[in-house]
Amino acid sequence: QDVWKQGNGAFTGETSAEMLKDLGAEYTLVGHSERREKGETNEVVAKKAAYALEKGLGVIACIGETKELREANQTVAYITEQLDAYAAEIKDWTNVVIAYEPIWAIGTGLTASPDQAQEVHASIRAWLKEKV
Repeated sequence: QDVWKQGNGAFTGETSAEMLKDLGAEYTLVGHSERREKGETNEVVAKKAAYALEKGLGVIACIGETKELREANQTVAYITEQLDAYAAEIKDWTNVVIAYEPIWAIGTGLTASPDQAQEVHASIRAWLKEKV
């Protein structure tokens, strides 16, 4: 379940971290491509992640690139931007899981090759080693 970036209030259609905790959720998904397609920026996603962590939820932090970015050889640069935005808000990464899903592979019948996935995973590991 996605989570809102603030506490309870008049945010129609949004679910607060407090509500999710009350329902017994342990983790929340933030930054999924479906939400990003609706206009959620890296900064909004990062604020949502930080708020969820503050309220005791673990975070599944989604990252991924479009087909256009993949074809332009911009995958690593783009996911690094996404990770940097998370890092601007998250100080303790103990309860954060990074989930890479190439946007171009969702519902298209296309799949990332093992080499493509490994390239991204290696860049995530290098980023974590340097930044976290």
